[in-house]
Amino acid sequence: MTDRSNPSASAIGLPDDGRGTVVTVGTFDGVHRGHWAVLSEIRSRAQATGRRAVLVTFEPHPLRVVRPEAAPSLLTTAAEKKEILAQSGLDYAVFLKFTPELSRYSPRRFVEEILVAGLRVEELVIGYDHGFGRGRSGDAETLGMIGKELGFDVDVVGPIRFDGVAVSSSEIRKAVRSGELERARAALGRPYSLRGSVVAGEGRGRELGVPTANLRIGDADKLVPTAGIYAVVATTRRGTFPGALHIGPRPTFEGASPSIEVHLIDYGGPDLYGEEVRLDLIRYLRPVIGFETVAELVTTMNRDIVEAKQVLAAESGLFEQGERNNLKG
Repeated sequence: MTDRSNPSASAIGLPDDGRGTVVTVGTFDGVHRGHWAVLSEIRSRAQATGRRAVLVTFEPHPLRVVRPEAAPSLLTTAAEKKEILAQSGLDYAVFLKFTPELSRYSPRRFVEEILVAGLRVEELVIGYDHGFGRGRSGDAETLGMIGKELGFDVDVVGPIRFDGVAVSSSEIRKAVRSGELERARAALGRPYSLRGSVVAGEGRGRELGVPTANLRIGDADKLVPTAGIYAVVATTRRGTFPGALHIGPRPTFEGASPSIEVHLIDYGGPDLYGEEVRLDLIRYLRPVIGFETVAELVTTMNRDIVEAKQVLAAESGLFEQGERNNLKG
């Protein structure tokens, strides 16, 4: 897959090899199982017709531009989305810079300038709830009419359902926020993940005999789950390790600021300062609570580590997945 990152609307285009394209358009936050159904459809259609399979997505999220107060936290940052899409088998992923000017495009102008002139679209495949253009007025019916005029086909892929509910980015956000990681994983097709750089902390974990790596999440728009303790799989440059993750306040220590810190179980290597760590969140274990004494805290932390190790041993297939760094949905 070739990444065409952030071209302007006026400059968008692919290398001309004489072939048309099968295109899909959307935000694709999370690149979840419903999205994969659309991507699989355009890939198979492109292979069957000798065309190129192309995804057009937006950076930043359109609501960040048109209604910042309503913009959702992201399931996948731009970097994460690119890494996942690298597994998709598409020919091109176009990351289109979403600007106030682009938000004012009518569906027809978007289709004419970007899909037809820029990408030589011959088939457009969209999800069942899709809409783009000013006010999301470019729905399936509108696009179908435009396609008939301009000479390309439009098809709609229906929803993928889990427990009777259509898989969607908004439903996955609800699951992540509420600690329902198994539900989020089923909808995503992989564990929900965080990644960040390891920064210096206060060193309390090491003093207590439970050293932790403190993470700074690089993208402020990334969705961080509810405060709590989690069983995670941590992927570092030195390998993949089971871990126990703390997110949120530290009420046992007066004045301590909230943190995101992970204890890597059975890790005996050097400090990870400055390195990036990816955390695949497997299960929510318990809420954050305060303790009367530090000794009670240490006892509970060690209990958390044992439970996390047991959970991850039972989910050994996911641990192996983390070792392979496999993000495919």
